[in-house]
Amino acid sequence: MKMIFLFLILLIPSIIFSQEQEVKSKSSDALTEMEENKLTLRFFNALNGSPIEGGKVMIGKSGNYETDFDGRVFFDINEDGKFNVTFTHRDYITSKFEIEIMANTLFFNRFSVSPKMPVGTLRVVLDWSDKPNDLDSHLEKQGEYHISYRNTTETSDGIAKLDHDATSGYGPETITVKIIDPNAVYDYYVYDFSNRRNKQSSSLSASKASVKIYGGDNELLQVFKIPENAEGDTWKVFKLRSGRIDIVNVVE
Repeated sequence: MKMIFLFLILLIPSIIFSQEQEVKSKSSDALTEMEENKLTLRFFNALNGSPIEGGKVMIGKSGNYETDFDGRVFFDINEDGKFNVTFTHRDYITSKFEIEIMANTLFFNRFSVSPKMPVGTLRVVLDWSDKPNDLDSHLEKQGEYHISYRNTTETSDGIAKLDHDATSGYGPETITVKIIDPNAVYDYYVYDFSNRRNKQSSSLSASKASVKIYGGDNELLQVFKIPENAEGDTWKVFKLRSGRIDIVNVVE
């Protein structure tokens, strides 16, 4: 009991520090945006949530940029609309995203990117906004294992693992599978633990959550965005059958 109590004492300051740093980062971004009339994009390591420094970022017609030590780029505000973003780094998988600017404001500005990995590996990455605090990634291989923070965080043979868990918003929540069984069926879904068992809640749908699937020969295979204006505590994102991604993408 004393050891558990000591662990909690040591853990709480680190959680508070992380939350304080997030608030300071958002304030810093907002101040720079106001003073310099620029917008901010942030890029993070999908395995541990740390900022990516030295990434090359190409933003529509706005130009080319490089991420700083906080994983940020600041860019000139374009007209409202949707713009393509390409992120490259020698240690990470080249990733293409879409951003949306409305009334000189970014709809969402945080992206977690997968480090390069062995061919044949599958990695699923969840990002979201500050609320709800706790969204949980779930990957079930039917009849065999269920990877999530509240079930199995790693299989006994190390084939599948929850790499990173986030409980105070933003993510990333990341699951990696080293070997995909071509004869198996996999289900991936996101559960709103903060509003668990509340099927009337729309917090999950309003979370701006996105899911990225990395695999193949170090490729970003698919990006899902959560359906808006839906009630429910579970976002069923996709199934994997015979190595093929079947889109589900419903909140219920």
